[in-house]
Amino acid sequence: MKIHRHKSKNTGFSIIELLVVLVILGLLAGIVGQQFIGKAESSKVPAAETQIKVLKMALQTYRLDVGAYPDELKYLNTKPSERNKYWAGPYLDDELPLDPWHNDYVYKRDASAPQGFYLYSKGADGQDGGDDLNADVGYVPQV
Repeated sequence: MKIHRHKSKNTGFSIIELLVVLVILGLLAGIVGQQFIGKAESSKVPAAETQIKVLKMALQTYRLDVGAYPDELKYLNTKPSERNKYWAGPYLDDELPLDPWHNDYVYKRDASAPQGFYLYSKGADGQDGGDDLNADVGYVPQV
């Protein structure tokens, strides 16, 4: 018994149909992708604010133990050679974090600052000042 298969002329998509589908997918990806990227960038500001609050608590705990804020943030995890008698750290569970834009946080001890220090991220552009996503986040010196 021999089975005959009928060949159809329309066995696949034409190149024009494939191009139309690719153009539509490209347009959708462009529209959705732009909105997604914007949300991802704007979510970095609250992440920086949260990290700064954690660092502030660690700095305050350090101050309670040692009697003064550290000269550098690294002393939250590394015992300083001076004042080592009272150091009871590490004061952070993990390594010192970078800001959400992968830059170091700016930290400066200053007795005239409302907190006793300045601690902030320079924002998306990594520069002092700025607006929106480029604005500094945290305890920023007032100019």
